[in-house]
Amino acid sequence: MSEDGLTSGMDRAGAAPGVTTGDAPAATHGAGSGAPTGTAPGTATGTAPGVTTGAAPAGPAEAPPRFRRRGAVAPAAEEEPAMCFDRATLAYGDRVVWSELSLTVRPGEFLAVLGPNGSGKTSLLRALLGLAPLAGGQLDVLGHPPRRGDPAIGYVPQHAGFDRDVPLRGRDLVGLGVDGHRWGFGRLSRDGRRRVEAALEAVAAGPYADAPIGRLSGGEQQRLRIAQALVGEPALLLCDEPLASLDMRYQQEITELIGDWARQKRGTVVFVTHDVNPVLGYADRVVFVVNGRWAAGSTDEVLTTETMSGLYDAPVEVLRVRGRIVVVGEGSGAGFDIDEPHHFPEPVGTHP
Repeated sequence: MSEDGLTSGMDRAGAAPGVTTGDAPAATHGAGSGAPTGTAPGTATGTAPGVTTGAAPAGPAEAPPRFRRRGAVAPAAEEEPAMCFDRATLAYGDRVVWSELSLTVRPGEFLAVLGPNGSGKTSLLRALLGLAPLAGGQLDVLGHPPRRGDPAIGYVPQHAGFDRDVPLRGRDLVGLGVDGHRWGFGRLSRDGRRRVEAALEAVAAGPYADAPIGRLSGGEQQRLRIAQALVGEPALLLCDEPLASLDMRYQQEITELIGDWARQKRGTVVFVTHDVNPVLGYADRVVFVVNGRWAAGSTDEVLTTETMSGLYDAPVEVLRVRGRIVVVGEGSGAGFDIDEPHHFPEPVGTHP
């Protein structure tokens, strides 16, 4: 399979040429069952030309002096992947979130993770952070198994407002990205202060860096969260619904900040979102997860009527209207019934 081809965790005959598919669980599985069985990888089963099926797939606005509009990621020779899922299965109790996920992401790539509520998007980030051990398969992040507190990973959470009277300035929040792992508050070192100032400049938050954070707008607060994630100069940036509850203007600004950081620093981004439209100009690839199934590829490969109908196992129409993508259908609002992202049951299994 081509590196840029579509890969999916569903068993659908008649897929488009170049599509590689893998089996997906039709029902949930317990800790001992792992992923469902299926045809061995690479075994042709009479689907359209180039299709392989089996249990496992084959493998804008002007900004401070930092950013330019994204272009295609050019892979370097013998380059170590930023992350590599190899037949990875994640389960909570007896429920398989996603199964047999095989996906390699290169340094500098912008990966959008899509799907309805409870489908396993945030669980994918938790796996990368070392917070959700796999029930099967393998995952490497920046050349090693996932581990908690990895300083090479930055994290941008969902937007949530601060109390108006919280005694914290914008720069104090960013500073927690430098020494937040230490107990209590202390004076930052000269290097720490330099990094904070650089991060504030990178997100154009200098004018309100000394304002009480609870008095700032949602977009301004989210800029500061991005600065906090970038202050440690990470190689990998994980973004969990960073556009939630923001209006269209701030959605565009936040997406530009993250996408342009990736372009300038050649950092890798994993961007969880319900709506692909704000990231269309930045995402190199998308992975869509729903009902235990998944599909990965370019937006034009994944977000099609055929592929989405296969993921939902129901008729789904994908429309392109004035440059926006709209997904409609009876099943398109259904997700896997997990109380994600706030209350997680204990994951099953341990990472190899």
